[in-house]
Amino acid sequence: MSDESKAMSEWVLAVSRELGLEEAVESDATVDMVLDLTSDVAHGVSRPAAPVTAFLIGLAAGRAADPAVAARDFAQKIGDLADGWGSDAERGSAAHDQQARG
Repeated sequence: MSDESKAMSEWVLAVSRELGLEEAVESDATVDMVLDLTSDVAHGVSRPAAPVTAFLIGLAAGRAADPAVAARDFAQKIGDLADGWGSDAERGSAAHDQQARG
């Protein structure tokens, strides 16, 4: 494990503990998901939009019955939105549209 990976893992664990989220965060999987999402947003939309998007997904997921599942679902949906951002393709349903999500 690189020094950077070790520092990231320790930081995520410390923040999770501080916020009472130890049981809700799958450290490595969560970090990878957030980094992938923010990379998609930074490259497809704008760099400053990346951390704001991660924050918004966290807020939305925190309101869901199962926040961990919702976070993964929202990250996928918003990542897809970012990938197609600026294209002429028709956008999908809104992330909060529960009927469209099935």
